[in-house]
Amino acid sequence: MPYLKIAHTEPGIHSAIIHRLLLHFAEITPGQEIVIICIGTDRSTGDCLGPLVGTSLAKYNSPEFHLFGTLDEPVHAMNLKDTLELIDRTFADPFIIGIDACLGQTSSVGSIQVVQGPLRPGAGVNKELPPVGDIHLTGIVNVGGFMEYFVLQNTRLSLVMRLADIIANCVYTAIKEWNRNLTPLSRREQ
Repeated sequence: MPYLKIAHTEPGIHSAIIHRLLLHFAEITPGQEIVIICIGTDRSTGDCLGPLVGTSLAKYNSPEFHLFGTLDEPVHAMNLKDTLELIDRTFADPFIIGIDACLGQTSSVGSIQVVQGPLRPGAGVNKELPPVGDIHLTGIVNVGGFMEYFVLQNTRLSLVMRLADIIANCVYTAIKEWNRNLTPLSRREQ
């Protein structure tokens, strides 16, 4: 399935992301738990997208997914491996959604991507970290290719907040929709 990349200013962005997530959710097997890992740190404006999404999702207090990575308890380079090991011990074959900020071309800044396959956290700043997710969402927060740490530190918080709001809303809505569609199926099987 080709990946989706859409500017946050597109009028139909919510429905486009929700629709794409629902297509990916078709891979979830009955009973498989959904785990969301929001990667990043609150110590860098550009890299706080993941924890902002996680904090927004935590407010729903939903039993329909398990969440790792918030502003209070971020998942970042120093604890990512431990978090993945904890998830591996806790859940039997979960469906994992990775969420992170990334850097890109000037024309892509402000876009959100929904991609099949694992996220490669730290790639933009040349860190070797384990891959995360069956699918992943990224928000392109700034321009990459030169002085990445400096660029992340000097990213506009307003853009990161807008991307985080859209991602959190779409992920939550898609999971709710997915579960609503599953309920009648399970009742028919009884």
